Amino acid sequence: MNLRAVDLNLLVILDALLEEAHVSRTAMRLNLSQPAVSSALQRCRAMFDDPLLERGRGEMKPTPMAERLRAPIRDILVQVEQLLDPPTPRLEDLVQVVRISAADAPTALLARRLLEKLGQTAPGISVVFKPWLGPDALERELLTGDTDLGVALFARRVDTIETETLLETSYVVAMRRAHPVADNFDLDGWLAWPHVVVSGRGERYTPLDESLHAMGLSRQIGLVVPSFQLVPDILSSTNLLAMLPRKSFEELHNDDLVGVPPPLAVDGFPLHLTWHQRNANDLGISYVAGLIREFLGE
Repeated sequence: MNLRAVDLNLLVILDALLEEAHVSRTAMRLNLSQPAVSSALQRCRAMFDDPLLERGRGEMKPTPMAERLRAPIRDILVQVEQLLDPPTPRLEDLVQVVRISAADAPTALLARRLLEKLGQTAPGISVVFKPWLGPDALERELLTGDTDLGVALFARRVDTIETETLLETSYVVAMRRAHPVADNFDLDGWLAWPHVVVSGRGERYTPLDESLHAMGLSRQIGLVVPSFQLVPDILSSTNLLAMLPRKSFEELHNDDLVGVPPPLAVDGFPLHLTWHQRNANDLGISYVAGLIREFLGE
């Protein structure tokens, strides 16, 4: 291909098209006419010899080729922008959206505090919390730029993704303060009462149950819910028990509940902060990442 014949503006439009998957929304976002965006899409299709976006049921879907192009195009555009127009904004002048993929427990720990701090120091930065859909989805969205930061367990090595450990999470067994075993909690009591399991996929059994099975033990699963945030109200009005991350439990400040150490050794897990290398010098993303370190490291 003759690079002199490539119009860089086409990549700008294609980048937006692949994110929006909609010609009209892309035109509005880039302040272009719809025919201009449609024409650019046709030129991109010819350049890459691929349909790139195909019409489905009421929406356009990227082709496999388009999905492979998303991350490289985003990387190229970021590098060109930094080369031609190095960003030197002041934090208080930034107008930016920072997208964070996180499970509900870290979201609950961070959302209010981020809102308060950003309101004081960087009011133009808004945060979008995206649901945790697993490590595969997080890796894909970091590569394509659909997510700026991840706050979750991400025990992978990917060349262009940076990962650091924010904290090591341990568990407590939570129950209502007047629970029959609250004052004399032991292994027998733990196994005698039904448990709440938190699973975004609706799974009843966890690695803990596998460990118990290897010891010839088992627990009763009384309820499965998709979010840790649903658990406190359930525990307050029932005799169910639940394993909760210690930091999340301590942040509840719920006098109706009590948390005690598990009656046997239970492995915790690390909570990681992840980001793509292309965002290492992005002021807004770096600032939000620093706040996350501050709030979760306390």
